[in-house]
Amino acid sequence: MSLRAEAPSAAPTVHRFTRAERWVHRTTAVLMGVCVVTAAFLYIPEFAELVGRRELVVRVHEWAGLVLPVPVLAGLASRAFRADLGHLNRFGPHDRRWLRAALHRDKRRESRPAAKFNAGQKIYAAWIAGATLVMLGTGLLMWFTHLTPIMWRTSATFVHDWLALTVGVVLAGHIGMALADPESRRGMRTGSVTREWAEREHRLWRP
Repeated sequence: MSLRAEAPSAAPTVHRFTRAERWVHRTTAVLMGVCVVTAAFLYIPEFAELVGRRELVVRVHEWAGLVLPVPVLAGLASRAFRADLGHLNRFGPHDRRWLRAALHRDKRRESRPAAKFNAGQKIYAAWIAGATLVMLGTGLLMWFTHLTPIMWRTSATFVHDWLALTVGVVLAGHIGMALADPESRRGMRTGSVTREWAEREHRLWRP
């Protein structure tokens, strides 16, 4: 007879993200991280002093920014990824209710109804997508200096630098929210979440 106690049954889970969706997220996160880190070494004097090969950092920053949209474009081959883009692009009455509760710091779960993605996630996705396109456009204007007037390049530099600072702040908030929700991180890491979490945080979602 075995004396080993029987392990308790695992909590029931539901599938949230496919492998393709997780790889799109991971690859995009790595490229965005490279852009942010190299930008810090280029613009913060204390960090710039630590870099001996500034030209190399510039090239890494430029190429990471140039290929940043590629994972999302490749992800369009996935039906699940396209479906999630559709979810992120829809804003319904329950999302407005979620936002009102968030603005009034109402933390009651019943006050924050959400489908597969909550209103905050939808706004973040739309904002970061738009910011990435603007950063790419202004970066190209700064890269190919001989193709545009100096006024365009000056304006592009101003927009690029200040938007980069804003992106850094928003990304820090995104990472902070992820760190505060281990189950959400598990969903992006393994593709599955517990049914209890899904029913509590995304009660309008029907997996």
